[in-house]
Parts: sequence; structure tokens; C-alpha cells
Amino acid sequence: MYTSTEGIVFRQVKAAGGRRMLLLFTKKYGKISVGSSLSEKGRGKAALALRPFTYGNYELYKGREYYNLNSGEVVRSFFKIGEDLDKYMEASFVLELTEKMVPEDLPQPKLFQLLIEFLAAMEKREKKHRTLVLAFEVKAMAVLGSFPMLEQCACCGETEDLQYFSIKDGGMVCGKCRNIGNDTLIYAPKFDIVNILKFFSKTPLRGFEKIALAEDVSEELQCILRRYMSYYLDIGTLNSENMFYGEF
Repeated sequence: MYTSTEGIVFRQVKAAGGRRMLLLFTKKYGKISVGSSLSEKGRGKAALALRPFTYGNYELYKGREYYNLNSGEVVRSFFKIGEDLDKYMEASFVLELTEKMVPEDLPQPKLFQLLIEFLAAMEKREKKHRTLVLAFEVKAMAVLGSFPMLEQCACCGETEDLQYFSIKDGGMVCGKCRNIGNDTLIYAPKFDIVNILKFFSKTPLRGFEKIALAEDVSEELQCILRRYMSYYLDIGTLNSENMFYGEF
């Protein structure tokens, strides 16, 4: 069966016989593995469509147990990301993170659109790229139904004295509940995490062009969100994370 879909290239690897295997995040089918005999060499439309950070239209042959790429055409190539090392590092992290977030063969159209918006915003951003990454992470959690509880204690429902963020309990906890047990996955942020997460969840990514967190705040928030996502979304270890951020 022949079909077509919009897609974003996560990564590609060389296979036997000159073929390539693409891991493609598609709007219609979700994350799928696609075989291709097309060459990546040159600057033709088909060649550009095989490269990471590319958003394109892909014509596929869908067999019972496999997909094969017949042709690809670029809708938008976010090539400027590759011209800046910092942008490339942060965007590579987001691509791998998104890859880990989504199961195979399960469409995630909202997350697909969010990734396109992130790449477009990252291409334009001039500095403080980490803030945009954090905004993407917060929005992705909301899309996937894993957004933390912020308005009341995740343990007892109290709305006062919400000073702590608990990974295990899924959001803010009050001082009373914090003192129960000895949970190492509870943080006392040195910044207003509630208002930051609310703002990030509601503000479109294109609205972050001139918004940047202080370096110490972004580092602490990244640590908290990374552990939160690992706990609830089963992310595991990311190669780009170890290379660019170090271990949390």
C-alpha cells in the first residue's frame, strides 16, 4: 500500500547494500523505521529530505511489517541550526528526547506540531538556547498528560505552604507532607517554579524570542524536569545528554 505523510527525521543509519534506515517521526503514523535506497549525497530534494532537522513530505510503501521510502520532499530544512554549535547541541538533545518520549506506531500530532514550532524558534534564537529547550519540555509533558500538579499539594490537597517539588508525588507538596518519610526526589527550588511552569505551559514557543532564564535557574530547572520526565515517561539515558549536559 502506498501512502504519504509529513515527517521529521530523527536520525539515520547506514544498512547493508547501500541502503539507509531512517527513524522518522510522522504526523500520520507516529515514530516509524523506514528503509531507503535513496542517496543522501548531493543537494537535491530527495537527499535533503533524509537529513536530521528536516521537515518534509514522504511517500512510503507500507508493507505488513515494514515501511520503505519511495520519495521525500523538503517542506522546511532548519539548516541554520547546524551552523551554530550551541543550537545544534540543544536541538539534538530535543530530537533524542522526543524520540524517547514517543512509542512506535502511535500518532502524536500535537507533539509533532510542537517539535516543528521548537525547531523554527530555535533557528531564529540568538542566545540562551536552554530556556527554549525547557519550554519545549514543559509543553511536551502537558501534551503527553504528565504535567505536574501545581495548584495544591499532590499528597494532601493543601493549597498553602507549597514550597517543595516532589518527583514521586507528581508536583508541589506542602511543608507538612515534605517532612513525612525521607524521599530524595523532593526539591526546594530557589526560584518560583510554579509560576515559571505555568508561564512556559501557556506561552507559545514563538513568544520566547526574547525570554531567557538566569543561568542558575535554568540549570536547576533542567535537573528537576529531567528527573521528572525520566520518572514518568521512562526516558532512560540520552547520548546527547551525557555529551552536552553531563549526568544529573
